[in-house]
Amino acid sequence: MRTTLTIDDDVAVLLAEEQRRTGASFKETVNQALRKGLHSPALPRERFQVTPINLGVPLGFSFDNVSELLEELEGPDHR
Repeated sequence: MRTTLTIDDDVAVLLAEEQRRTGASFKETVNQALRKGLHSPALPRERFQVTPINLGVPLGFSFDNVSELLEELEGPDHR
């Protein structure tokens, strides 16, 4: 397959170093690097966990009647 690829400068330097080290062509070096990267197992990610904090209900407010709560917070024209 033939394609055009834009390679970042730092990656180009690494490819050139690998090419000099192995004596392989640029095409062979890029293909080998892609194979290694695509066949390597994904690095395990650290699990993200959210710790909930109970903020409580503000004094004088109740969540039992949402319409009443909205009217108290936003005024009678909340709709």
